[in-house]
Amino acid sequence: MFDIRPVAYVIGLLVACLGATMILPMLVDIAEGRGHWPVFFESAVITILSGGLTALACRNAVKEGLTIQQTFLLTTGVWAALPVFGALPFVLGATDASFTDAYFEAMSGLTTTGSTVFTGLDSLPKGILLWRGLLQWLGGIGIIVVAMVFLPELRVGGMQIFRSEAFDTMGKILPRATQISSSISTIYVSLTLMCTAAYLMTGMNAFDASVHALTTISTGGFSNYDASFGMFSGSAEYVASVFMILAALPFVRYVQLVGGNQTALFRDSQVRAFLMTIGVLVAIAWSILFFIFPHDHEQALREALFNITSIISGTGYASVDYMQWGSFLIMLFFFIGLIGGCAGSTACSVKIFRYQLLFASVKVQLRRIYSPHGVFTPRFEGRPVTDEVLRSVMSFFVFFVVSLGVLSVGLALTGLDFITSVSGAATAIANIGPGLGDQIGPAGNFAGLNDTAKWMLSFAMLTGRLEVLAVFALFTVRFWRG
Repeated sequence: MFDIRPVAYVIGLLVACLGATMILPMLVDIAEGRGHWPVFFESAVITILSGGLTALACRNAVKEGLTIQQTFLLTTGVWAALPVFGALPFVLGATDASFTDAYFEAMSGLTTTGSTVFTGLDSLPKGILLWRGLLQWLGGIGIIVVAMVFLPELRVGGMQIFRSEAFDTMGKILPRATQISSSISTIYVSLTLMCTAAYLMTGMNAFDASVHALTTISTGGFSNYDASFGMFSGSAEYVASVFMILAALPFVRYVQLVGGNQTALFRDSQVRAFLMTIGVLVAIAWSILFFIFPHDHEQALREALFNITSIISGTGYASVDYMQWGSFLIMLFFFIGLIGGCAGSTACSVKIFRYQLLFASVKVQLRRIYSPHGVFTPRFEGRPVTDEVLRSVMSFFVFFVVSLGVLSVGLALTGLDFITSVSGAATAIANIGPGLGDQIGPAGNFAGLNDTAKWMLSFAMLTGRLEVLAVFALFTVRFWRG
């Protein structure tokens, strides 16, 4: 008999913790003096009581560890339940949003997607703006723990190749998750503080610097303004680019770096491949902007660097409407959003390491064609890659592409045009933020979509953030019979 109580216990604790964080935006609203603080007080009471009572009711069922089934359900259940309560300030607050819009916004925040249904951000209470930033910041550190602890154990999409990086947690998932969280939290908070200080030095006010630091380090992309990062230019774009790159690198390498391993970061082939990819893409975009469009050298480089980095890391900031950059760069932005950052970072999408494993596998197959009697084994960072890992990676690619296609068709059936359907599906399942086109492109938002499309996109954000396979496993009969 499947026992859901240990899962409900953990989810209840996390919901209660989410409610406690609502105190921060409440205090900001009190300081602002616009009378919006009761919204967060009411939301905090509802959230803390709901989570606390759930955890209390299920406390007696807690055992030493979770089974694989329970872990699968927990990873999905947390990301499905938290947006329900994260949406409360939007429903009760100044946005006066419907539950559909509020849930979409909260899901976009916690999965660090960055798509928004809200307009008039410039005039919203500071508490609401801070809450959007906090949702992304909490989701960013949460996904690091999931990527480092749970997904390798669940053998999701080739993530098991990083089991050694996740400190070999099998059988003791929750206790080890606490240890890993403790190690990484210091790095995460430190990067956030450094980013805040750097933004302040570019001329941002304290509130904008703080909120944008939260959404930069989480590679989330929520901004305090309808114009997104277009409100800032010059040095702020360079600062954002640097910290988006840092946030898209594997955090376990930072832990090793702090621990004294000076070469840990750049010995990682993911890191080298990621930085090289950004360099090549920026060079291409810079050349096109400079020679085809009226940009000077510095402006072309800055806009290319910022917007390429924002999309490939899944942050989703936009400093300009790149829909005006021509069809080639528009298509380039679509495809680079499907690359993503490194495993064990706040970045999203397919991830660099899967492409590396895919190319390694293709290389070996080609060598076998040339030398049929030879023995060749694909390798990753000098280590042989098992058939289990390769099958997992190939399964991920298949599920990712099929999910993208099915979601695109589903969105089109709701009445959306081709560009909106395909780019909306891609931006949701890859957790990028803006799509393409006039409606959901960098100059628009998702407010005009119908409710059916918003629910489909919310599910896609959840699915993409948890590496697709972890969610779809719950819909198999074998999972519930196991």
